[in-house]
Amino acid sequence: RVAEGADDAKVRGRLLSEYSIEIGSGLGPFKGQAWRIGTMGESSTRRHVLTVLGAMEAILLTEGVKIPKGKALEAAATVY
Repeated sequence: RVAEGADDAKVRGRLLSEYSIEIGSGLGPFKGQAWRIGTMGESSTRRHVLTVLGAMEAILLTEGVKIPKGKALEAAATVY
């Protein structure tokens, strides 16, 4: 789900321009409400997952979105 207070298109645009990470927007009734992040094959490696989570956190925080800093990376680290 798109974080409350986040601009869907702006976040996706910054991910692409600043980190070369492309994620999809929601489709149909989920347009603007969800992000689609590929997690198959090479995209599911620890390096890629942590890179995406770190980039998302950095962008959301600089956009003023209220998220708990470091929690996504911490949760992912427990899986890997």
